[in-house]
Amino acid sequence: MSNAKAAAVIGLGVGAMLITQGGDPLGSVGSWYPIWSEMGLRGAPARAFFCFSVGVLFFAICWLYRQLFSPLELLRSPEDVGYVEEDGRTKAQAANDARRRRKIGELPPVYPNGWYRVLDSHMLQRGEVKSVSILGEQVAVFRGHDGKAYVVDAYCPHLGANLAVGGRVFGNCIECPFHGWQFQGDNGVCVKIPYAEKVPDFASVRSWPTCEVNKQILVWFHCDGEGPQWIVPEQPEITNDEWVYRGRTEHFINAHIQEIPENAADIAHLSHLHTPSMLSGADLRYTNSKIWEFVQHDWKVDWKPESEPNKHCSQMFVKHALRVFGCHWPLLDVSVVARQVGPGIVFLLFDQTFLGRGVIMHCVTPVEPLLQCVTHTIFYQSNIPPVVPKFILKVECIQFERDVMIWNNKKYVSKPLLVKEDSAIQKHRRWFSQFYSENSPRLQYQRDKLDF
Repeated sequence: MSNAKAAAVIGLGVGAMLITQGGDPLGSVGSWYPIWSEMGLRGAPARAFFCFSVGVLFFAICWLYRQLFSPLELLRSPEDVGYVEEDGRTKAQAANDARRRRKIGELPPVYPNGWYRVLDSHMLQRGEVKSVSILGEQVAVFRGHDGKAYVVDAYCPHLGANLAVGGRVFGNCIECPFHGWQFQGDNGVCVKIPYAEKVPDFASVRSWPTCEVNKQILVWFHCDGEGPQWIVPEQPEITNDEWVYRGRTEHFINAHIQEIPENAADIAHLSHLHTPSMLSGADLRYTNSKIWEFVQHDWKVDWKPESEPNKHCSQMFVKHALRVFGCHWPLLDVSVVARQVGPGIVFLLFDQTFLGRGVIMHCVTPVEPLLQCVTHTIFYQSNIPPVVPKFILKVECIQFERDVMIWNNKKYVSKPLLVKEDSAIQKHRRWFSQFYSENSPRLQYQRDKLDF
């Protein structure tokens, strides 16, 4: 139950008790009752006023607690960010119009080989099943009674029922809701058909290679069915709870997956797009407003790929400074190391003398060829007040949504016109190409199959 609902229930309960009971229960509130009597509040009106006051107080306390201590969760729907509403159109209409009219360009393969986030660990309880769309597929994600997370193709090979819609967990198997066939999570093999004498040897669903690290459930994808070629590193501070969960954001980006990590090498865009103050918001039509010119961000960035045996990794080193009325505030300087592991996972490591240490897990997961689910999950020092990491995540969200407005409306340019200062972009494209294979799927044609 949410804090607001809890406050409402408590307020209604107190109100019902006070209004229905006999006598004058307000005599117990001491000196306040004579004041209310002078205001003409006696009997039922006084009880009603007291009930209302208690409800408002509970609501205010719960709201304040939520703002200060509860994790920050900002979950945007696909049409919420990055589109311009004009001529009376709704957000959904603006988003669909932009998707239909935009030229997509000559795209690279749409699903790179690598690890991708499916869910955060706390979102899947023991014995629970969830339906997830990933890499153009529907999958069933469930946690067995052994506590391990499993991912299998959603559709039963028998008659096509969706295992994630009404399916149940038995041991470490998932049961089809249609006829009760049971499939093992670790290999997808069918182990039980309740009405059949024998289970065919070939009866199975695809089981995806899965790992659970840094309190996230990840799956491995390779177009040729090859097994994992690297592991996702563990962040010890998350595992041992030295850094705790403080919130996440979720966005859906209407772009090719490569556009998003390529921003790390596009150093020039930082000074143009992200220098204006966070106070000016994410809508690019207003970010350069003179009202907020007194606050500006200053960025110094360097990107480079790593060598063997970590050629699947790259690093971006960021030094961020804040200027207020042209004055540098060294106390708020932040150093960030953004380490990308494969095509879909980035560790944004913060280290600041005054604000403490933590990490934002930036994960990009393809839903379909030109729709990416991007999450930012923050873990921060447990001894730092929650308001600090929540503020950092909110600022990151504002800055990220400026990029979303670009991505949702741009065309992919396979042969860009670059100047010398853009050399890191071409280096990044060469580095990223390692995640494509000869058989990596490509978008053959544009089809409007998803309206928001």
